[in-house]
Amino acid sequence: YLPNFIQSVLSSIDLRDRQGCTMVVGSDGRYFSRTATEIVVQMAAANGIGRLIIGQNGILSTPAVSCIIRKIKAAGGIILTASHCPGGPGGEFGVKFNVANGGPAPDVVSDKIYQISKTIEEYAICPDLRIDLSRLGRQEFDLENKFKPFRVEIVDPVDIYLNLLRTIFDFNAIKSLLTGPGQLKIRVDAMHGVMGPYVRKVLCDELGAPANSAINCVPLEDFGGQPPDPNLTYATTLLEAMKGGEYGFGAAFDADGDRYMILGRNGFFVSPSDSLAIIAANLSCIPYFRQMGVRGFGRSMPTSMALDRVAKSMKVPVYETPAGWRFFSNLMDSGRCSLCGEESFGTGSDHLREKDGLWAVLVWLSILAARKQSVEEIVRDHWAKFGRHYYCRFDYEGLEPKTTYYIMRDLEALVTDKSFVGQQFAVGNHVYSVAKTDCFEYVDPVDGTVTKKQGLRIIFSDASRLIFRLSSSSGMRATIRLYAESYERDPSGHDQEPQAVLSPLIAIALKISQIHERTGRRGPTVIT
Repeated sequence: YLPNFIQSVLSSIDLRDRQGCTMVVGSDGRYFSRTATEIVVQMAAANGIGRLIIGQNGILSTPAVSCIIRKIKAAGGIILTASHCPGGPGGEFGVKFNVANGGPAPDVVSDKIYQISKTIEEYAICPDLRIDLSRLGRQEFDLENKFKPFRVEIVDPVDIYLNLLRTIFDFNAIKSLLTGPGQLKIRVDAMHGVMGPYVRKVLCDELGAPANSAINCVPLEDFGGQPPDPNLTYATTLLEAMKGGEYGFGAAFDADGDRYMILGRNGFFVSPSDSLAIIAANLSCIPYFRQMGVRGFGRSMPTSMALDRVAKSMKVPVYETPAGWRFFSNLMDSGRCSLCGEESFGTGSDHLREKDGLWAVLVWLSILAARKQSVEEIVRDHWAKFGRHYYCRFDYEGLEPKTTYYIMRDLEALVTDKSFVGQQFAVGNHVYSVAKTDCFEYVDPVDGTVTKKQGLRIIFSDASRLIFRLSSSSGMRATIRLYAESYERDPSGHDQEPQAVLSPLIAIALKISQIHERTGRRGPTVIT
């Protein structure tokens, strides 16, 4: 399967652009990555690629790949990762193709790759070509074909990316926070993914955090037997350490380093949507944004509207996109968007064209250094100023695709019927009146591209939201994601448990979707 897909990717690049070009290759270190990297090298050589830049031992985080593509003006990059999904022989594997701007392939490129994959009859490979992924430096190959020479450069996975971070942040301020009087004790969990070398080199070696601040920093093919997913369900080692009260700041990363989670002392959880809004409200703490200014914000449609309130106060636009980072790239390339994020623990800015977990952690440390407050104090101050958006995502994973298709089809017919608007739902003491419904579609403000059927939205008169979205990102099974959001302006109501606040909305969602009855499930697989 892999050679067929890689050939389809390479064939999607016009032959004139492909011959002699430079590409970047990296992986999150999961099972099969080393073998897959060797196959990519052999096929790149046979397809006329002139030079490959590969991280040592095949390791490169997704943000680092984006960084290197942009730095050296490469034609694109191939990233061997399945993000936060499990690894090992029984786990998952994935291939991402990033284009010349450093971002994920847009739909037009993905469609081209797919069309090629349906008609492919052969693939080109140099099966005897061997490289040493562990040896830093240049390896030259004189191939017996019309494309020569072919060069592979094995690079330190961190260095080029670290140089970029130095231009964005005040490293001295962060170092003082981590090493000075009353130093902030931090705990950072790389979850045995790609981020181990980055955490050690940036946070420990460069910024002075003690070596024992970093845990699970050795990349493992199976991520230690746990999904490398930075949330309260799977980052339990970090959560337990933070609950002890010894550490004032905690963070975890997913396998390829583009997602992150933030915890405060005693395990205080910062939701991804809150994190995005708080970063937006505090961009003046970052030298990069003081110099570049702030042009606009972007969020995926399911992400909470906390960001919108910050944008309104700053008088900058918010772009609401479908889920998927590729939709932000166009906005950033056109100069419309400075910061963007998704509820799935991903945040980034226009320094790259990917979400960037370590960047987000350094933003948080910069805010802590500038404001001299704890994580919890910063979050509560934000709620006091802007109000709190209670928010939860419920994932029903591993469902039969046919079942999910019919659930979503019937649900769409129900909620988009004109008679659904104005309906009232009484749950306990709450009465919710439907103000608006739609099947979300996005018109790209840059090129006018229309993306349809991106989730069902129910918006109530009090601005509460219910969203249903189908996701097929995990193997051959399907996932239905249910999102619930409710806004509370009164500070006296900011200390409630999100699931308790949202339970009436969830009751409505379960009633109209019949998801438990139709799937045989008693509840969601994961709640975030």
